[in-house]
Amino acid sequence: MTSPYFNPFQDLIFDDQFCFLTGDLTTEKMSVFPEWLMEHFKFGEDKIEMMDKSKSYRYQDLQLPCSPRVKKAFEELEENMQTAYKKGFEGMSELDEHLIFLWSGRMVYGMLYCEMQYESQQKLRLRETFDLSETLRERFGNFHLMLQSIVEPISFTGEKPWSIALFPLKYSADIISYRDDTVNLLFQFGVNGFGFIACLQDNGIIGEKHRDILEKMKGHVLHPLQFEELFARFHYSDYILQYKPEYKIENTDAGISIEAVPVLPTENRPVFGFWDEEIFAQLLTNYWSVYGIQRGDIIQFQKPFLSFLENPYTKDFVNPESIDLPF
Repeated sequence: MTSPYFNPFQDLIFDDQFCFLTGDLTTEKMSVFPEWLMEHFKFGEDKIEMMDKSKSYRYQDLQLPCSPRVKKAFEELEENMQTAYKKGFEGMSELDEHLIFLWSGRMVYGMLYCEMQYESQQKLRLRETFDLSETLRERFGNFHLMLQSIVEPISFTGEKPWSIALFPLKYSADIISYRDDTVNLLFQFGVNGFGFIACLQDNGIIGEKHRDILEKMKGHVLHPLQFEELFARFHYSDYILQYKPEYKIENTDAGISIEAVPVLPTENRPVFGFWDEEIFAQLLTNYWSVYGIQRGDIIQFQKPFLSFLENPYTKDFVNPESIDLPF
């Protein structure tokens, strides 16, 4: 189905005069990252690099052109998120997952938009053509359509397009943990009291893969090491995912409905590829090195793979209070 709404990935439109979400002509802007969050954690002046590492921006300078109605909708969303944030895990757990999707998506798509704009301007300066593969156009276009549900009559039915795992998390009050993967549409966010991981376009299959450990975690307040390990598991699962998310998108009298198409593995092609412990250990090292844990500590000859989530022998969940490392 062809959407009646604006799709910037059709003609690769990332110009400042067009609203990033609706395509409306505008002179207004909104920040990629919530202003209250930057102010609270004082990271607006910090630098963030573009993917090619050749350019960096201050967080507070990353802006999205937006129409007045889009700006108002996100301001209302921020009020809801800030209210929930102040209540910690309990407040966040009361939110509809759709709101968490939109809040995460604003930042992930915002970074993606800035990347697209930067790349297109670079190509223009070099007198080269800016283009994306059909796979990326489709993935990002679907994601953009889902974000438009904040202002357009777009609803989600049946299976949701995302996996979102929310849990209590032990962090010092002045620490914020944030990561995103704009190409694969992943988001990690942790502060004092709660953390969550969002796979924004996996049709729920990665959350389903890790359902067992998510069940074991319930009733526990995670240590940051466990949070990092969990995100590494989600991240690597996305890497070995051999399934292209597909959607049933229909026009209805009430607007557009989106339903995630169930995953149907075949005999010759499982949903996930081979889980390589060597590669996963290297990924995990990237997250744990701040604690002084290196690859040689994680994977050793004739020793079980190091995990702070599960006992390697019994598969019982590791009590966060037993982890004698700072948080």
